[in-house]
Amino acid sequence: MTKAPILRSTLSDWKATGIIAVVCAIAVGGAAVTANINQAHLSQAAVPGEKDAPALSTVPTNLHESFSLPNEPLPGQYRAVSAHGLTITHADHTLTATNPDGSEAWTYERTDAELCSLSAAWGKIVATYKTGVGCGDTVAIDAATGEYDSTRSAINSDEVVPISSNDRVGTVSTDRIDLWRSDMVRTVEYGDVEAKQEPDKQPHEDCTLTSALTRTENLALTESCPDKPNTTWLRFQDTTPDDSRQPDIAADVDIATNGARLVAVGQKAAAVYRPGPHPSIESYNNEGKKLDSSPAEPSPAIDTGDSPFAPATADLPHHMTWFDGSRLYLFKPSDLSVDRIVEEAIGTPIAVNEQMLVPTKEGIAVMDWSTGKTLRTVPVERGAYRGAVYLTLAGDTIVEARGDKVVGLSAD
Repeated sequence: MTKAPILRSTLSDWKATGIIAVVCAIAVGGAAVTANINQAHLSQAAVPGEKDAPALSTVPTNLHESFSLPNEPLPGQYRAVSAHGLTITHADHTLTATNPDGSEAWTYERTDAELCSLSAAWGKIVATYKTGVGCGDTVAIDAATGEYDSTRSAINSDEVVPISSNDRVGTVSTDRIDLWRSDMVRTVEYGDVEAKQEPDKQPHEDCTLTSALTRTENLALTESCPDKPNTTWLRFQDTTPDDSRQPDIAADVDIATNGARLVAVGQKAAAVYRPGPHPSIESYNNEGKKLDSSPAEPSPAIDTGDSPFAPATADLPHHMTWFDGSRLYLFKPSDLSVDRIVEEAIGTPIAVNEQMLVPTKEGIAVMDWSTGKTLRTVPVERGAYRGAVYLTLAGDTIVEARGDKVVGLSAD
């Protein structure tokens, strides 16, 4: 019977073990020191708690400025971001949540990366930062408490615009669409996907995405493809396919015009602006059937830049809306047909007490949304500012986004 060998530690073994331990400690310590979390700082001041701030229930007669904050514009973002009665602004590497009275609720500072997308959904603020793998490092913050909620990190394109609904948040680039659910798990990955786990999952990798909008289970997008350069493809797909890596496309619509862009989306339909000598707005359902076509004016907002077109939209209880840079279109929610055009609008509206509040040069017009008649105008002093104005409600405060500023307006 052969005896098992006796194993003994030598001095060399102990030295090697010590060196390995030191190297591991340095590696772990270095990772901890250089981790992204060490470049971020979340500070709470005076958050309102779990309950939403009281909503504005009646249209004010007069308004006064309650706060004015710097806000560095991001591509595809027009209105101020708000949640739980807080207004979220971005300046100097810092996100700031402001209470309706102008006091600071919380801040989130990150100095190691550039903010490239900002959205709100599920009572959370979702901020995505550009790192060495593109715009794919994301943090979700509970708006009411100012506490970390969840994070995600993935490869993404460098230039993106936000896409969001009450159910999904994500980013869109000319190459791809990513959509995430409330726990930041990706539910849709569409387009030219890097680091593919399996081939042949994506049907249109060689196409260029030009716009995208989503609502509930409906994701609509437009793209151009090299095999038909004079066509815009409008595609509908499910926001919760069986496999996030393989899109579930419900319909493909061949719009025989280059440059068509999405301007509104519903639960089962979408509207596109079709350019040309005689522009039009056409709506389709998610089975590919045309629902309506209305003449439109040339839009100064439609562009063909490096990022997909992100329309300036605002959804109201009675209409979907789009500000085309010169006028406001109101769409019927049922079929997204054009119901009304507000020529005097200078941005997107809000709804208060069954009335529509529309920014105009004189202030905020209070309109009957069923007739389009202006009932009265609440004056607003904007100084030398002459650009577009996009309205948001944050509790009982009307928030105006004016270029690189966000201004809170409260009732006298």
